[in-house]
Amino acid sequence: MRKLFFTFLFGVLVLTLFSQEKNQVIMDTSINQEILFGYCDREAFSNDLFKEWFNIEYESYEIDSVSLSTVDFENNLQPEITIIMGTWCSDSRREVPRFYKILNKLGYDQDNLTLINVNRQKEAGEISLDHLNIKLVPTIIVYENGAEKGRIIESPINSLEKDFAEILIKK
Repeated sequence: MRKLFFTFLFGVLVLTLFSQEKNQVIMDTSINQEILFGYCDREAFSNDLFKEWFNIEYESYEIDSVSLSTVDFENNLQPEITIIMGTWCSDSRREVPRFYKILNKLGYDQDNLTLINVNRQKEAGEISLDHLNIKLVPTIIVYENGAEKGRIIESPINSLEKDFAEILIKK
């Protein structure tokens, strides 16, 4: 019994030490600005530092529903999506709120979404991004069964809706 207790206590300690705080705000001294850093979720954009630009872009964006007509998350498995962004980046400030609005319209389960905020050096602290080959932000990566299916880098080629739908229907 004592051994089981210490094993449990050790497990809790390890999880506590290695779990990263979500929606962490840090001061980026290279730009003298507070930024989101590391793993985040939608709630991060309710912070006073970020909500104004997020909400303005989210609310004003007009979704092209026609381009999304081929996307049906209710009857299909939802892909896993990873977004790498920087709150200091004007492209991220434009595209990420728009993409959230698209996902919400589609009824996307955000439990399948990973949002990682980086500094200007494209680093996210303890989170290794080397395997993702991130050069520009935002980078939206769509996965199917653990394999990358496609990505939208910095700005869409056609539109977020068209580029996202093309990735989803790609075999």
